[in-house]
Amino acid sequence: MKEKIRNFYFGTDRAAHRFRLALLAVDLATIAFFILSSLLEPGLLIHMIDYGIALLLLTEFAARLMIAGRKLRFLFSFSSIADVVVILSLLAPLFLDNLGFLRVVRMLRLMRSYHMLKTIRQESAWFRKNEQIIQSSVNLAIFIFVITAVVYVLEAGQNESINNYLDALYFTVATLTTTGFGDITMDDTLGRMVAVVIMVFGVALFLRLVQTIFRPPKVSYTCETCGLNRHDPDAVHCKHCGATIKIPTEGEWT
Repeated sequence: MKEKIRNFYFGTDRAAHRFRLALLAVDLATIAFFILSSLLEPGLLIHMIDYGIALLLLTEFAARLMIAGRKLRFLFSFSSIADVVVILSLLAPLFLDNLGFLRVVRMLRLMRSYHMLKTIRQESAWFRKNEQIIQSSVNLAIFIFVITAVVYVLEAGQNESINNYLDALYFTVATLTTTGFGDITMDDTLGRMVAVVIMVFGVALFLRLVQTIFRPPKVSYTCETCGLNRHDPDAVHCKHCGATIKIPTEGEWT
């Protein structure tokens, strides 16, 4: 049984590929649900879906723990801790009210995006070709949604202009892009401090990620002469030192 599960996660046969793609679909679906449910008032249906997702995530986590070579190292890895926290947050309404901070905790599931990227890299040549752009897009999405969750938890119920997750998302994006329409503002001290953090640190990171997404793609190849490790995909000479480089390719770059 253990070897069969290990093969599903690390094997190269068709069944293993299908299993990993199914896992990827589940990850995407749970993230979409967490974002959508943050716009809705928690009710019986939402709670039942939460419990179902918790059971599914717990089963998958137990499977990964079973095949882990170093179990303690696995348990104390960041991704494992994030998964455990998300599972506990999904089960929390069984024992206490569905507190607002749980919406932030559940956004930790976005960290699974890095595991998704690893899976897609193995399955798709198109992804490997556009990996830098996709990676930056994922980082940008994680950053925006986590910051939005923090804004929502701190301001919902205190700021009459922020009544749901979408309002918080609108404020976050308006702040990050320096648009600042002014229709949603922070009135309390803590809210203003959060806005300052978003403006000082967030804008710089946001612009950096956007620049990475829209600039021409580069490939990783270390020049033996000067050490430059990012080049145009069709480069035959290093732009830094002019040395001839031989970038491995799979054919014509289109």
